[in-house]
Amino acid sequence: MGLAAGSRLGPYEILAAIGAGGMGEVYKARDTRLERDVALKVLPAPALTDPTARARLVREAQLASKLNHPHICTIYDVGEEGGHTYIGMELVEGQTLSARLQGGALPIDDVVRYGQQLASALAHAHARGVVHRDFKSANVVVTPEGRVKVLDFGLARRLGGDALADDATMSRQTLTEPGAVAGTLAYMAPEQLQGQPADARSDIWSLGVTLYEVVAGARPFQGQSGFELTSAIMSEAPRPLPSQVPAELGAVIERCLEKELGKRYQQAGEVQAALEAVLAGNLAPWVAWRYRLARHRWLVWVTALSVAIVAILAGLDVGGLRKRLVGAGPAAPRAIRLAVLPFANLTGDPGQEYFSDGLTEEMIVQLGRLDPARLSVIARTSAMVYKRTEKKIEQIGRELGVTYVLEGSARRQGERVRIVAQLIRVQDQAQQWADSYERELKDILALQSDVAKGIARSLAIKLIPAEQARLAAPRVVQPEAYEQYQLGRYNLAERTVPSLKDARTHFERAVALDPGYATAYVGLAEVHALLPFFSRDEPPAASQARAITAANRALALDPSLGQAHAALGMVEEFRFRWDEAEKHFRRAIELDPGYATAHHWYADMLARRGRSAEALDAIRKALELDPLSTIMNQDLGFVLTLAGQQEAGIKQYERTLELDPAFPATWMVLADALLGAGRFSEAARALSRWAELTGNDPVKIRQLAEVAEEYARSGTPQSVPVGIDLARTVPPYVLPSLYLALGQKERALDELERCFEQGFFSGVSTILNPIFYSLRTNHRYQALLQNTGLALPRTK
Repeated sequence: MGLAAGSRLGPYEILAAIGAGGMGEVYKARDTRLERDVALKVLPAPALTDPTARARLVREAQLASKLNHPHICTIYDVGEEGGHTYIGMELVEGQTLSARLQGGALPIDDVVRYGQQLASALAHAHARGVVHRDFKSANVVVTPEGRVKVLDFGLARRLGGDALADDATMSRQTLTEPGAVAGTLAYMAPEQLQGQPADARSDIWSLGVTLYEVVAGARPFQGQSGFELTSAIMSEAPRPLPSQVPAELGAVIERCLEKELGKRYQQAGEVQAALEAVLAGNLAPWVAWRYRLARHRWLVWVTALSVAIVAILAGLDVGGLRKRLVGAGPAAPRAIRLAVLPFANLTGDPGQEYFSDGLTEEMIVQLGRLDPARLSVIARTSAMVYKRTEKKIEQIGRELGVTYVLEGSARRQGERVRIVAQLIRVQDQAQQWADSYERELKDILALQSDVAKGIARSLAIKLIPAEQARLAAPRVVQPEAYEQYQLGRYNLAERTVPSLKDARTHFERAVALDPGYATAYVGLAEVHALLPFFSRDEPPAASQARAITAANRALALDPSLGQAHAALGMVEEFRFRWDEAEKHFRRAIELDPGYATAHHWYADMLARRGRSAEALDAIRKALELDPLSTIMNQDLGFVLTLAGQQEAGIKQYERTLELDPAFPATWMVLADALLGAGRFSEAARALSRWAELTGNDPVKIRQLAEVAEEYARSGTPQSVPVGIDLARTVPPYVLPSLYLALGQKERALDELERCFEQGFFSGVSTILNPIFYSLRTNHRYQALLQNTGLALPRTK
């Protein structure tokens, strides 16, 4: 080989030669800038004058550098120095699959595990428009940890782009190259041999050849010459697999090797899902039977005869056979309820709590999307109640009404993350599944996908195609952007004005660092939508416009995000665009039925439109998913109140305070409801408690309550006590109610109209509170109802 140990090529010091191939010489080298060992691929000397070869090497780097996946060799650098063109890449320790095969076929479990990893790698590449085109066992390394890495995307090309001029000639040239029969040709798909451009399905064929090879110890097509091998690939069926290969695995390999493109798997994610089903033992039975029948023709006659006999006996109902066969019908799969307990932070740094909490929330989202018809996952708010709990699994399961809990721990050290997770059956506290994972932080979403797939297998949940594809190709995150995103979610959950503003800052940093971060845009949309609800310092029109922009950007990046539609629904509701709001809420629930917040916000909207029965159904669905959520329990009281059940609403507010006696908003809405019911002394106590929790002056609050009670007794409007600035004493959405409680009806209506003109939905929507029932015939009040579309409050 051309470079001696100790020589330099750009910033790289050559340490030793590793090997050589048609695309270049490979060296172990030291990156003197970053102080790390790399593999350095260099264009071989005889080809230095060939601009096509040099262009092909650079193209390899440009395409492969777009790929960032735990089972793909990472490209670090490309450059030219002293007439040499080189690529710096991850140094992968281990042995190629082709070398492993010298000892014979591999164990079945290893084949399935490696197959899943390889399919995941191809799915990642295909999703980014890159086809390998030279996938084979010699281009796969098994690391000492038992994981595979795909090497050498040197013949890759952009999907959908123009085929390179050498596409058609490459396969023909290969036929005459020395060693071609034992090399690339054996892995080529029929369409490639016909001179057609390769696509993702061509890689799937090559994957099928590789899987066949590692499970059988030989390739599926044989020939003594290039011509014979080509003929076998084009016209013959694969040689039968050994009898010890399970029919389920054989069926997957056989479909990868379908000669007709339409019959082959269309996406690598489908292959990955099928192999996972093989491992879980829940591959559709007919798939394996079809494979057996194709391999053993005598089974066709036996099966046909058996079916005929059973049909005759059933027709005659011999021994009640007909009823036993068709009477009861298939049993519906058992519904499963699961809770993800807060992941323990094992870093020893309390400042990393946001990271473990964020991991908990993302696992809830991942699992909630697997199969909502079969798996219901408790939402974040209820799960976080059990952070650092000493309660036993049995008690938690009983309180949440779940059949399984997932618990785990997270440890972050620099740019690496390690988690340990276990799924426990509540009934007997038996461990259903457990595993540990370690990844670079950039691959955190792949880690989460692996956990989700492991749980799906353990619970025999069949993933829908969309979820199979999504879990097969998780995006790579920019570590600093991910950190900012998690800090944003951490602050967003607190729902105070300072925390919302902090969340906004973190989300803005996240999308600045990673403009393709769809869920960070969702967080930004939620913050912009919520801030005007909590603070008059945020002009609603501008905030809502920013929320819409952020949500639409999220959907442009990922149309499956139900959270983005929910945020749009909330914004459109705050703009009194009811039809648009409902459209988005319905779409959010359709995309993500397990998203409790979408049901919650939709319930509030329905209540404000006077659709009480639907609103109660929606809020109860939200509480089914998030039973310990303070705000959702509180809003059940709100929905009951707007349904005309005022006392039931007050009782629900009181039950909510049993969950969290320190939640200020519930004390405020309780006080408002008590004012509407004329229970002024109780309202004063509730307002005083609110003042204590929010740092306001409870003495001033009690003065206001006393003045309101005097108005109720005498019927004479009262002034605001001297020394009290009402606008600074209570939130903006309470001002109209307090003015009305003092008998200042016109001032209350002035405040409502000002809220409407300025776009403060939180203030104007208080016209539905029971205290305003006395104004239902007032023309200004009626005009507000008409202008906003809010439904007239109903009495009992």
